[in-house]
Amino acid sequence: MKTNTVKDLMVSLSKYATVTEDASLYDAVQALKKAQKEFSNSQYPHRAVIILDKDNQVVGKVSQLDVLKALEPKYQEMHDRTGLAKYGFSRKFMKSLLTHHHLWDTPLQNICRKGASIPVSSFMETPTDGEFIEETANLDEAIHQMVLGHHQSLLVLKDGTVTGVLRLTDVFDAFSKIIEQCPTDAGE
Repeated sequence: MKTNTVKDLMVSLSKYATVTEDASLYDAVQALKKAQKEFSNSQYPHRAVIILDKDNQVVGKVSQLDVLKALEPKYQEMHDRTGLAKYGFSRKFMKSLLTHHHLWDTPLQNICRKGASIPVSSFMETPTDGEFIEETANLDEAIHQMVLGHHQSLLVLKDGTVTGVLRLTDVFDAFSKIIEQCPTDAGE
């Protein structure tokens, strides 16, 4: 399969999990599960939900990790104070944070019940300029943008409107197929 542009690999927004910004965490999880079942033509399930405003314009994105972080509000406090998300730590240190900050002290069932009513607008990630790419852009540009921005996906634009999502998994899959076709020089 030859792919030249972002449009060739993107997942159409109509096939992606979406909810409105007034939806709850529960609604987002249900939309993601439904989209994963319906999008069976890929070996890679969706890992995020796109958030739409009242005019059906994309205003945010919620990843699986965002959902888990939203269930324990103390994560945001820790991140704000220490910026831990940027650094790697030993398991021992990470476990000590769990105890020290009383994370997940409440039984998971109780946290989930309470968390299900949290509006997605309170924990969604608002896309930055570097997370958008034009449908007509080539894959080299998309890879460059993903690598430099550490993005798992890019929102694809046509005439200023989001039309789809370019996922890192799909880009990597296409790239790996290109590599498989390259001759190897075993003697060098």
